[in-house]
Amino acid sequence: MGRLTVRVGGALLAGLVLLSAPATLAMPRYRLIAAHQLGYDKDDPLWQLSGKVMPCTTCHVRSQGGPPWNAFGESLRAGFRAHPNARFADVLYSVLQANADADGDGYPDALEFYAHTLPGDPASHPQKPLAELQAEFERAGGMQQYAPKK
Repeated sequence: MGRLTVRVGGALLAGLVLLSAPATLAMPRYRLIAAHQLGYDKDDPLWQLSGKVMPCTTCHVRSQGGPPWNAFGESLRAGFRAHPNARFADVLYSVLQANADADGDGYPDALEFYAHTLPGDPASHPQKPLAELQAEFERAGGMQQYAPKK
């Protein structure tokens, strides 16, 4: 009985590792940096394993990532072209400081991140009125809360 229990336990553990591998592999370095920089890692202890914390569609058109990039992703790419040796966190902060609205939905990209909506998708936008959301964002620390972590 002891050997059977060990084998079953080992098989279950191996299965869990295999099931979690795609989620772990699907969290590229830039998403990890952005999630931490934007504070998306605060309320979910398993945020690194979740594609929901910061989905690929934050910057990409397709849900699995890769080309093509959406309007916000293109803003980041332009930032890297302008500063090819910059760190991702610095490029992200610079793009957010520009106060642009990449997807043209009426909400600046930084406010979209604050509201946990997608800055590159015009169908994904905050529910609160712009002025109300802007005031809340400023009370929470404004743009400085998205400054690169040291």
